Amino acid sequence: MNKASLIDRSKLTTPRAAAVAGIIFSILLITSLVLIRISVPADPRVEGDWIYVNWKSINLALNLLPFAGIAFLWFIGVVRDRVGEHEDRFFATVFLGSGLLFLAMLFASAAVAGGIISIFGSTPGRLIESGVYTFGRIVVYEIMNVYTMKMAGVFMISTSTLALRTSIFSRWMAFLGMALALFLLLSLGFVYWAPLVFPLWVLLISIYILQANFGRKEVKSIKADPL
Repeated sequence: MNKASLIDRSKLTTPRAAAVAGIIFSILLITSLVLIRISVPADPRVEGDWIYVNWKSINLALNLLPFAGIAFLWFIGVVRDRVGEHEDRFFATVFLGSGLLFLAMLFASAAVAGGIISIFGSTPGRLIESGVYTFGRIVVYEIMNVYTMKMAGVFMISTSTLALRTSIFSRWMAFLGMALALFLLLSLGFVYWAPLVFPLWVLLISIYILQANFGRKEVKSIKADPL
């Protein structure tokens, strides 16, 4: 196999890899968010009695987040590769920076929450009485629902802008991404399920890229074998 065919194969498989990584990220993050949303009270000031019943569900949700983060990191890399030489340095910097900040804060909030669950497992009564629970709960709430999701909104806007400039996916999906990003930026604290907007949008993009890649592969196969 010569060098030219290797390069061509890389161009064909990269979009599919992006789609698969995005789908894995979306499914894992949606599952994690749903488990957390149905297990944790919306108000961070609520007392910690609920943790006695729901700590296993929360622990499962937290264990899914590292794998979601790995898939998202791969998704960032391959989408940027899809943009290729048409990359705009300004928007690419915002795209990469917001994606990495989203990932860092997602991991930070998960680490704090995981620490609370670990302390609860060893000394459940002392955790509630010491004030560590209240502090950790509010910190996780602020990081996850304010800063992390705002970075997700910035990531959506920058990705949509790159799409409008480079046509990496349809224009209507780019405009939808901008609208959903504004909703995400403005609705936090008022709409409890608003964070689900981000993984659902990534899932939509990933499915589109996967379908476009298969369609392009079929067209090339027909051209290579017209009979």
